[in-house]
Amino acid sequence: MRFAAIADIHGNALALEAVLADIAAQGIATADIVNLGDCLSGPLEAGRTADILVPLDLFTVCGNHDRYLVEHAAGDMHEWEADAFRQLKPEHLDWLRSLPFDAVFRDVAYLCHARPQDDGTYWLEQVSREGHVHLRDRATIETWADGITQPLILCGHTHIPRAVQLSDGRLIVNPGSVGGPGYTDDAPYPHKVEAGLPHASYAILDDASGALGVTFRLVPYDHMAMSRLAGERHRPEWASALATGFVAE
Repeated sequence: MRFAAIADIHGNALALEAVLADIAAQGIATADIVNLGDCLSGPLEAGRTADILVPLDLFTVCGNHDRYLVEHAAGDMHEWEADAFRQLKPEHLDWLRSLPFDAVFRDVAYLCHARPQDDGTYWLEQVSREGHVHLRDRATIETWADGITQPLILCGHTHIPRAVQLSDGRLIVNPGSVGGPGYTDDAPYPHKVEAGLPHASYAILDDASGALGVTFRLVPYDHMAMSRLAGERHRPEWASALATGFVAE
């Protein structure tokens, strides 16, 4: 079986289009794409992104920012949600409401946005008090995987491409972010996440050799168009990350 995993599009329609084209060029059909959530939030093209995604009917789970768009009152939304919400149609919000917290794809892969039972906590990374983001200890990673029987586990949320093999051979894969190569956050401590380049990221999973293989693909696209759009909408952090993969001081 060979399929693609995407995550964390965050309303970046140009990046999504580039990734979908690259997936098709690899000979992977739309029915063989899974989407790990955080689809629309951000200052870019949420409505256009939704117009692309909804008809595709990808196998999709809900991200924390997807949930915020339908749970938070308009006046209480974080700027990522408020920017997107103004662009969305009722049918886009209905689609977000329909997304499950987690799912199993073809009895092979368990899917969630961040980690089981919690869509807002990093699974494979942790943040130090000093704000350094690094690989989480293996014992905690494995504890959070208890009860999952599938050989492959897919998650997103941190925007960092990474694969971790558990002691029993199961593999956890984060495909990275399609549309957001950097951001800052205050929880659990103030920190930055930076991909270090502006490309759109996704992963291909392939067991044709008998063992599960993972290929991370970094796809160029017109990232400066999205950076300029973020700047025009007074989101300098987004503009910096989209231009360079780094968040400016």
